Amino acid sequence: MVICGIDTLDGFSANEKKLRWGLVTNEVALTESGERSRVHLMKTGFHLIRLFSPEHGLYAIGADGEKQLDGRDVITGLPITSLYGEKMAPEAQDLSDLDAILFDIPDVGCRFYTYLWTLTLFMEACAREQKKLIVLDRPNPIGGDLELAEGPLLDEIKCNSFIGRWPIPVRHSCTIGELAAYFRSTRLPGLDLQVIPIQNWNRLNTAVEAGWPFLPTSPAIRDLETAILYPGTGLLEGVFINEGRGTERPFTQLGAPWIDGSLLAKVFSQLGLSGVQAYAITYIPNSGIYAGETCGGIQFQVTDARIFHPVKMGVEIIRLLCHLYPEQLIERNYYTAANPAGTKHLDKLLGVPDAFNRLKTGEEFSTDIAADWKKEIADFLIY
Repeated sequence: MVICGIDTLDGFSANEKKLRWGLVTNEVALTESGERSRVHLMKTGFHLIRLFSPEHGLYAIGADGEKQLDGRDVITGLPITSLYGEKMAPEAQDLSDLDAILFDIPDVGCRFYTYLWTLTLFMEACAREQKKLIVLDRPNPIGGDLELAEGPLLDEIKCNSFIGRWPIPVRHSCTIGELAAYFRSTRLPGLDLQVIPIQNWNRLNTAVEAGWPFLPTSPAIRDLETAILYPGTGLLEGVFINEGRGTERPFTQLGAPWIDGSLLAKVFSQLGLSGVQAYAITYIPNSGIYAGETCGGIQFQVTDARIFHPVKMGVEIIRLLCHLYPEQLIERNYYTAANPAGTKHLDKLLGVPDAFNRLKTGEEFSTDIAADWKKEIADFLIY
């Protein structure tokens, strides 16, 4: 049985538990028995005095990119400091009355999912304020096979944002605790960091294969198949088509009024991409791009996650749409609390400058990660 960090806290003494603890978490962080992490910690003697919440809020139900407010948890009564509202990083005053901080948030294994970057901002704040940070690790839900890591490394100079701060691949195949330790070793050597590791996890397995249920990590990532597709279909937020929002299948389908779904499905199949199929569909989204309009499009089905490369698929589908619909497909501004102007969103997602024009003109760039990064992280994980 896979055992996550939250279930292996027996090493903490009664005196340590009595420290003044902060907890960065959300509703999806559960123990093996299904108890909320924040409730479990309090029941086992941890003196929690403040909660910090990421994008989508403590209850993981806030709309994508929507500001979340400070508040008070209805379950524990603890105050909540939002890290996706007026600020993204904790301020000195937020940490001044804390002795140490725990971090426990399930991730999805994709660079442009913001929970990882909330962690890095917390790491920087803890290093600056000399606070101990403890990450309660969890499996990467889409697997930890480094051979499946893919996507251009982020251009940190030109594409830095809250959906990608530091150079890692789009699909990184690491746990959030592993990346925390990696960033500490490469960027924040003075940080007092402890990672409570996972036990009994085979990196080749998804969380579900390992016996750990997948719970929706945010409103649009509703099941494991969506999480597996997301490093590719998430790139569709950078172009003006519906990416499944406003339907029951976000990030597993795409459409627009000007798309011929049958044609797109046929041409997509000719690409011969491994581990995925696409079917023609017609649908009417009730919100998002083209809300209320009849859209033709395709729905994706992952047939073999062990050979599927979602980032490659995402890049190829945008190239295909550019080829089939050069007049209709345009770049899209994507407005969020982290990027109010909404500009250059595809650049930020893919980590490549001028990404849309480069895809539209057919310019080649590799979707494979740099070999030196793969070796570096593989060597690091041996420790």
